[in-house]
Amino acid sequence: MTTPPILVSFDLCPYVQRAAIVLAEKGVAFERIDIDLENKPEWFLKISPRGKVPLLQVGDKVLFESAPIVEYLDEVHTPRLHPENPLARARHRAWIEFASAILGDIWTLEVSHDESAFLAAISALKEKFARLEAELGDGPYFAGDIFSLVDAVFAPVFRYFDVFDELADLGIFDGLTKVLRWRSELAKRPSVKTAVVPDYNERLRNFLVSKGSLLLARQAA
Repeated sequence: MTTPPILVSFDLCPYVQRAAIVLAEKGVAFERIDIDLENKPEWFLKISPRGKVPLLQVGDKVLFESAPIVEYLDEVHTPRLHPENPLARARHRAWIEFASAILGDIWTLEVSHDESAFLAAISALKEKFARLEAELGDGPYFAGDIFSLVDAVFAPVFRYFDVFDELADLGIFDGLTKVLRWRSELAKRPSVKTAVVPDYNERLRNFLVSKGSLLLARQAA
């Protein structure tokens, strides 16, 4: 019997969610082990070259970094979530990198105590999502009717705003009807729902409190 792959995880990590979503979309049974990134266990540090999650252990081999993990999963398990056409596939990879840039701006929103940096992150997010608006077609997904790796990568991005929207009206998605429709469709996907723990929103709020996030100050205002 083949041993299921092991996904080493942190409960709030959006990069882990990418792998969990892809595993679920492909119907691959896996074991998930959550660790505390503030107190990394020795066994984890021995197998993680960068001391980061996700890791995917397949047999006696360990993959690190979310991009090669999801690429590997897409190559060895069906259905394929990347386009077959090389040019289309390369464009999808570029938009996956774009999602990672968005996560950088989101991190600033979460942890910055500098008002100017906070406002600059909001502005950057508005600009990036406006570019996405121009790229999207009729949906429901990034590539139309077909759920792709781009969708698996952007679903964790949008999940942040389920909490952020409760704390402050940032206006990031104002007028972006295609992006909002895409966000809504991704949230319905079973693989997206099960990629996080049931109390994810509460855990994210607690994280924002622990960092003294300016988002909470906006809520108070």
